[in-house]
Amino acid sequence: MDLQKKIIVVTGGSGLIGKAIVAEITKCGGVAVNADIAVKKDLSKGEYAFDIADEASILELRDAVVKHHGRIDGWVNTAYPRTKDYRTSFEEMPADSWRKNIDLHLNGFAFCMRAALTQMRKQKSGSVVNIVSIYGVVAPDYAIYEGLEGMTNPPVYGAIKGGILQLSKYLASIYGPDGVRVNSLSPGGIFDNQNPVFVERYNAKTMLKRMGTPQDVAEPVAFLLSDSARYITGHNLMVDGGFVSM
Repeated sequence: MDLQKKIIVVTGGSGLIGKAIVAEITKCGGVAVNADIAVKKDLSKGEYAFDIADEASILELRDAVVKHHGRIDGWVNTAYPRTKDYRTSFEEMPADSWRKNIDLHLNGFAFCMRAALTQMRKQKSGSVVNIVSIYGVVAPDYAIYEGLEGMTNPPVYGAIKGGILQLSKYLASIYGPDGVRVNSLSPGGIFDNQNPVFVERYNAKTMLKRMGTPQDVAEPVAFLLSDSARYITGHNLMVDGGFVSM
């Protein structure tokens, strides 16, 4: 994909998928800004520290990138903020933790989009890509996790990702007349040295009989950011090896 000289912010750019997206943007000729809580505020090195839970921090990030580069051509939300008790069961999760996770993740993505889209509307151009999940579209098969200590898929995750997916469609409709596109990408499971039993079970649920890789996600993200996707908006691209279609 051709991303020549496009200025693209990647929230959570130090994470498993974020790193691959940052690298792919650079490979395609774009200028990637790794926006992450674990980096420094140094745009000359392609990074800027921010806190997705703090709207003032999000706006500071947006304004710093515009001041340094003059514009924002793309914004990818791949940050994965969560509480320590994130995987607590639905019945046992404290109400405060449920609310906190919604606030961190769903609202964090919403306020990032608001910051980016406000700038893109001024420019009359831009592309936002939200990393969602297959579990924003379908329910998990809990048999995959059965008997595996510490492994589950919490209901709050589905609530968050489903919310982001629908909000993306709404915003695509609102900002489309301004020449701004908003799309989602729903990855399936990404291999990260999980329990071999889990991997075997998961592989069996996909048409391609394997888990995804960060690169499997990064290249379609680059496509959605590029001018080759200029007539695609309000879309959710499934990158799941056929998991949802099984």
